[in-house]
Amino acid sequence: MFIVLAEGGGLLDTAVEIGRTFGWKAPYFIAQVINFVLVLFVLKKFAFGPIQGILEKRQARIAEGEEKLVSIEAKLAESEKANAILIEKANDDAKRLIAEAKEGAAALAEQKSQEAVTQAQTIIAKAQEAAAAERAQMTAELKQEFGRLVVATTSQVSGKVLTDDDQARINQEALASVQN
Repeated sequence: MFIVLAEGGGLLDTAVEIGRTFGWKAPYFIAQVINFVLVLFVLKKFAFGPIQGILEKRQARIAEGEEKLVSIEAKLAESEKANAILIEKANDDAKRLIAEAKEGAAALAEQKSQEAVTQAQTIIAKAQEAAAAERAQMTAELKQEFGRLVVATTSQVSGKVLTDDDQARINQEALASVQN
């Protein structure tokens, strides 16, 4: 359906001709436009408006959630740094305590070693004193026994009974000869 425009006809005549071809009527067209505007208004007010409000709220919540996520990630990073610092400090403290314990143990071992040496020296000194005392006692007993044997031998050889002065003099002479 091609409409041929007459050379003398204007644009308005062409529009009227097209309107007749398609069955266009102005009152129906205006009513359709008003219906379209009313439907558009009702949809915007009761359908698109609430849906857009819900979408905007969701977008706001998503944006807020993203901000909270960024904040939480920052706090988590700070917390991890703080934990790393605390762990490092705890490790340093543990190393220091171990070193102090080793030093304390070495000092205690040295002290106990010195005490053991001192006790050993004390025991040796007491043993030496006891041995010297025992030696002195044995020497005294030996001298006494030696003197008694000399007196007994002399009295048997000479055949006479010796007096106390004789016994003392013989003991002295015998001891002097043994000691030299």
